[in-house]
Amino acid sequence: MLSNIQKRLWNFRSFLLIILTPLLLLPIPLVIRTKEAECAFVMLLMAVYWVTEILPLSITAMLPAVLFPLFGIMKSSDVAKWYFKDFHFLLVGVICLATSIEKWGLHRRIALRLVTLVGVNPAWLMLGFMSGCALLSMWVQNTSAVTMVMPIVEAVLQQILRAKEGQCSGKDNPNLELDETDISNEKKKQPKSNGMQPHVLKETFVQIQPVSQPDTAEAAVPMHEAMNSRKQDLMMCKAMSIGIAYSSNIGGITTIPGTSPNLIFSEYLNQVYPECNSINFGNWLLLCLPISILMLFLTWIWLYWLFIGSDFRFLRCHKGQHSEKEMSAKKVIEEEYSSLGTMGSQEIVTGVVFVLMVLLWLTRAPGFFPGWASLFPKSQSGYFTDANVALLLGLLFFIIPAYGPAKKYEAMITWSEFQASMPWKVALLVGGGFALAEGTKESGLSLWVAELLTPLGDLPVFAVITVACVIVTMLTEVTSNAATTTIFLPILSPLAEAIHVNPLYILIPTTLCTSFSFLLPVSNPPNAVVYAYGHITIMDMVKAGLGVNVIGLLSVLLAVGTWGIPLFSLDSYPDWAPVLPNFNSTTP
Repeated sequence: MLSNIQKRLWNFRSFLLIILTPLLLLPIPLVIRTKEAECAFVMLLMAVYWVTEILPLSITAMLPAVLFPLFGIMKSSDVAKWYFKDFHFLLVGVICLATSIEKWGLHRRIALRLVTLVGVNPAWLMLGFMSGCALLSMWVQNTSAVTMVMPIVEAVLQQILRAKEGQCSGKDNPNLELDETDISNEKKKQPKSNGMQPHVLKETFVQIQPVSQPDTAEAAVPMHEAMNSRKQDLMMCKAMSIGIAYSSNIGGITTIPGTSPNLIFSEYLNQVYPECNSINFGNWLLLCLPISILMLFLTWIWLYWLFIGSDFRFLRCHKGQHSEKEMSAKKVIEEEYSSLGTMGSQEIVTGVVFVLMVLLWLTRAPGFFPGWASLFPKSQSGYFTDANVALLLGLLFFIIPAYGPAKKYEAMITWSEFQASMPWKVALLVGGGFALAEGTKESGLSLWVAELLTPLGDLPVFAVITVACVIVTMLTEVTSNAATTTIFLPILSPLAEAIHVNPLYILIPTTLCTSFSFLLPVSNPPNAVVYAYGHITIMDMVKAGLGVNVIGLLSVLLAVGTWGIPLFSLDSYPDWAPVLPNFNSTTP
């Protein structure tokens, strides 16, 4: 009877948590009875729902639209306007570009071309695929980049394994027979992602059949070599698969539209500090491109050492005979690339619009020269943003004909194709975060938090930044990257004001660290997509992710503490940030 009740309660655990959480938090506004307490109730409730994901993230994001008017913090009309901002125009334009790239196969051409440049040695092959995925992830969603690249990687891996199985067929020694036995009990059920069926790679081991006994121990030698070679191939599959997942996150931090936390941070900055013009596409690229390159290289070395071995002789560039499995990989890549044929007009148009978008972003207001935005009258200064560029060029994909006049008119992309790629969940999540941030400001909660955090000014600034980055990195492993950013930005900006430190000094590194969710398949969608292929286990990802988390954290701290300081004037308190009275004036 008792066990039956426990089972029913467990089945309804999500419903119970949804109901109990507001009841447990309700004493905060009932006892304290201030606007700050009421806003804190909303913020804590949303944080619990976001972390546990017992409600869809986008549904939780709409709670301010109900609770802020209920508590008298903001009018319903005032809350609603925060759910569609400049950020959403930027997102629409970028998704239009990503839809065209994926539809016309430009991503395959880019990825395969990069791989052919680095060669077919397993280590260089892994670097080529990681570089291709990181490059794509700079411009499209991280999940989209992985789903674009991983099928190509899988085809290469399967061809390598088939070539190796041909070598290890037992024909060299008739007294040995290789029986394939499934011992991968740990891979019971692989999750599916994006409708993709996992390709489960089964481990094999060698059994000696008692057909006839070998006269000498010579038979053990090829068997031992076959086992070692098979294990090496499996480790290569693990390293390459995990490398694809990690490189999508590493590439995503490079540009502002590359990942959701960057976009949320950019729009939050425009909202809370409207006079701040320090962040644009160009200087963000200058800060984060070296971080991504450093992280990508060190992650590649780390994964190679962890899964394949400590033999780094492949770094010596020398030409020689390729092994059979390298020739098999080369054949697959060449066949994949040749199947693309010549570059079509659709790919050319997509590439031209892509390059044009990047150039317009870089030259709008780079800082070291006026940029094309200065051509507008001074009265219109700040009217044109990166979002307008993205939206203008994104709309062209709905206008430019995909084919010549010989065929019926059809645009480069259709609305249904765009809608399938548009992350509406992220759009609503970000809107909820903006509404929450405005609510903390209107209620006075942000000022109260700033006063509470003032004693942290006694610590060295770099220590405060490090602690904040470590906390964010730990939390983002179990919750959405976008949700983590949305929760922490309204907390960390008052902290920076309280200790009289440039808010960018704290907000930039913590925003970057929210993308470092490398430990678990559930940490982010790219990890889940790669895990679904069946090459890796959870422990593989945990071991690899711990090292990459350290690499990412140290790379970000290095960047912010060196070239980031002159790039954003982080060593001085800016005019656009408020000076809070009676607060510690400690400067970095």
